Amino acid sequence: MAAKHVVVLPYDDQWKQDFLKIKTELADALGQLATGIEHVGSTSVEGLSAKPVIDIDVVIKDYSVFDNVVIALEKIGYRHEGNLGIPEREAFKYDGKEHLKKHHLYVCPEDSEELKRHIAFRDYLRSHPDAVKEYSRIKEDGARMYPYDIDRYIEYKSPLIDKIYKEIGI
Repeated sequence: MAAKHVVVLPYDDQWKQDFLKIKTELADALGQLATGIEHVGSTSVEGLSAKPVIDIDVVIKDYSVFDNVVIALEKIGYRHEGNLGIPEREAFKYDGKEHLKKHHLYVCPEDSEELKRHIAFRDYLRSHPDAVKEYSRIKEDGARMYPYDIDRYIEYKSPLIDKIYKEIGI
């Protein structure tokens, strides 16, 4: 299997619309099962360079509704992949979503630490333009230096991410 190419692009306003299209489809399928559908990750921060993949956290009250969430998502082409080693964050893959932007879908209970981290990190960046500039530069440099090594790319970004987490108390 060929190594995946790490691509980081300048912020694109279209990402907001891409998220809204996905959110609408999810909301229609999930109804009251979801208490929220959050656009997280780098594409959710205006001005931030990012891999062009929309990260979405579907928020549920707790795991009592999870089986019904899995069934509702299966009906629209998603399959549960487990938590992939991250507690309280359930990953879903999909097929047949050519009409939507490539995305990562997670389901988290409201009290999930991972959900809190995603929201806190996003909200910090949304209110700190200097951090957005610095993070964009690091992501772009990392993609140039490690175009076929996602692990090294992630490792390269980690010090800044850790610094931000420390600043927001995570």
